[in-house]
Amino acid sequence: MKKTKLSAVLLAVLFLLSACNSIGDKSADLSMVYIITAVFSFVLLVAYFFTPKKKDLWFVTLLVSVFVVNIGYLVISLSYNLETALIANTLAYFGSVFLPLSMLFIILNTCQIVLCKWQKILLIVITVSVFLLAASPIAGIKLYYEEVSWVEIGGVGMLEKVYGVLHPVYLVYLLLYFTVMTASIVYAFSKKKLDSPVYGVILLVSVFLNIGIWLLEQLVKIDFELLSVSYIITEIFLLALNFILWETEQKKTLVSIKETEAANDESKDGSDALFVEKCSYLESQLSSLTPTETNIYHLYIEGRSTKEVLEILNIKENTLKYHNKNIYSKLGVSSRKELLKIASSLSDK
Repeated sequence: MKKTKLSAVLLAVLFLLSACNSIGDKSADLSMVYIITAVFSFVLLVAYFFTPKKKDLWFVTLLVSVFVVNIGYLVISLSYNLETALIANTLAYFGSVFLPLSMLFIILNTCQIVLCKWQKILLIVITVSVFLLAASPIAGIKLYYEEVSWVEIGGVGMLEKVYGVLHPVYLVYLLLYFTVMTASIVYAFSKKKLDSPVYGVILLVSVFLNIGIWLLEQLVKIDFELLSVSYIITEIFLLALNFILWETEQKKTLVSIKETEAANDESKDGSDALFVEKCSYLESQLSSLTPTETNIYHLYIEGRSTKEVLEILNIKENTLKYHNKNIYSKLGVSSRKELLKIASSLSDK
């Protein structure tokens, strides 16, 4: 039922996207590629919530960010005016800015590196600040873009940008995040915080893939946003690694439970054997009791209290204590409670 509903949703999304009039007017293949990347990132987002493992906040943030980025690129390609393109560009930046933050926290968690509360707050504040800077062109502020205009190339809408004085802030932001990610992975590898070197390789590939694509876009004029694809590949790498680690942890937990159960069974078997041995020993030593000790033993078995025993035998308390000591020693017990427990077991037998 769930798979049927999911398929229906995906088909509806594909139908709505492909049914836009603007696509009919534009023959460019780039828009269709953006549709595919947007739908694929949406599928990954929805599929994550159907997995059996506990949902992680930063994985949700990562998946949402990639989906938002691809939606932003898609809307830019379908836009017909500057206002729509700027809004879509801001949407794409929203995902692009929060994606490195979520990636970093996922890598830190995988590498078993814990940040202080103030460090987490600082990272979030920096991320929000960079996004507000990237979104400033909507308000007409010429710090991030000195000039921006909408153009149509090959039937695809694009923004023609002249970068402002603060645009390098975003570049520094990305490089800083990628550097911290790489350093964290190398540190975890050197301290053997990763269970397998393969995990470190997967993390490094997910980081350097984006660095390489980003550098390529800076050096070569490409109309298509290659990061829309590299982001999806990155989240696939991280999701795959996360599920590998989850399955490994599940197996370890299962093994631990089985070992604990086996230890408990062994302990129980040992305790049962010891109790049987004590029962046999007590039964064999009853004949070693003196007549007075035998009377006291039978009075205890009958459930008589200390006061009643003293009255029946007409003896003093110190004398009873002396007899008790001899009885316990001969029968191999440490208290009246243990004596009664074993005696009751013998009676049932």
